[in-house]
Amino acid sequence: MLNRILSPDGISQLEGLLDSSKYIVITCHISPDGDAMGSSLALCRALTNIGKKVKVVVPDTPPKYLMFLPGAAEIVVYSRSEQFARKLFASTQLIFCLDYNEPKRIDLVAEPMLASQAPKVLIDHHLNPSEFPDIVMSHPEEPSTSSLVYRTLSDLGLSECIDRECAECIYTGMMTDTGNFSYNSNNADLYEIIADLVRRGIDKDSIYQKVYFSNSLNRLRLNGYAIMEKLEIFPEHKAALITLTRKELNRFQYQKGDTESLVNKPLTMPDIVYSVFLREENDYIKVSARSKGDFPVNMLCERHYNGGGHLNAAGGEFYGTMEEAVDVFKQLMPLFDGCL
Repeated sequence: MLNRILSPDGISQLEGLLDSSKYIVITCHISPDGDAMGSSLALCRALTNIGKKVKVVVPDTPPKYLMFLPGAAEIVVYSRSEQFARKLFASTQLIFCLDYNEPKRIDLVAEPMLASQAPKVLIDHHLNPSEFPDIVMSHPEEPSTSSLVYRTLSDLGLSECIDRECAECIYTGMMTDTGNFSYNSNNADLYEIIADLVRRGIDKDSIYQKVYFSNSLNRLRLNGYAIMEKLEIFPEHKAALITLTRKELNRFQYQKGDTESLVNKPLTMPDIVYSVFLREENDYIKVSARSKGDFPVNMLCERHYNGGGHLNAAGGEFYGTMEEAVDVFKQLMPLFDGCL
């Protein structure tokens, strides 16, 4: 039996919105990861199962390794189909905002989403949600948005809509946002949910294989190069840094998802407490940060890299050169020594 954490008032309000809405749009953050994709596609599947007309709109192309998820082929990619996506927002009756806490996290999708007259429901586990939604289900203590979607469907009395395909999406989001249950995963409720998903027919071993054993030769070589040539260790600060420029990424024919989990690799060293990975995009530096124990990488990203996240997993963006982003990291390390 799961502990009840969702507000009964929020669930009641959401029931009313669902009763009066047939056309629904689900959104998630830019560069969607396993939890963003998993939670969005799970909710889409469940609501479709009760007769709703649902579309998932993502800001940019999802990574290939997640395209096995049920419903992934029907996702509307805003960067490819802007006019169609705008029509969806203009005509929809309800919008779900999954796995992000503020509109800037959905990039160009924010403008038509906010302009829509449809009520907005946020389901998320990141800190400090902004005030744009009509209903906020924000639980930073929860390990993933996918597990929150499971709880939401259960509290709505829609458990019967969680079929095998929906369950696969929920499990994928839970698995990827906890590093295969290696962090943020000491809550017994998490395993109650997993047990139920297995009973609904998922093959958790197969999902693991599809997510973590889908490497291309270029991806393996890129990650090997990153560890061999670009990993820097700062023993006095118990920190690690990996950087990859756009030129280096192009050398290995980089595709989205090729550096997924790379930031976690240095944490396998006992004396490293936190790890930062800087990846050069076209007009900014993408920042990923992970840590062990009580080291607050969310604070590091909030204060210095225009981002945020969780205690042990956070991210952000830096607008400047790679050299400047590295300089910022080297300057801030001593400031965080007190957190070690």
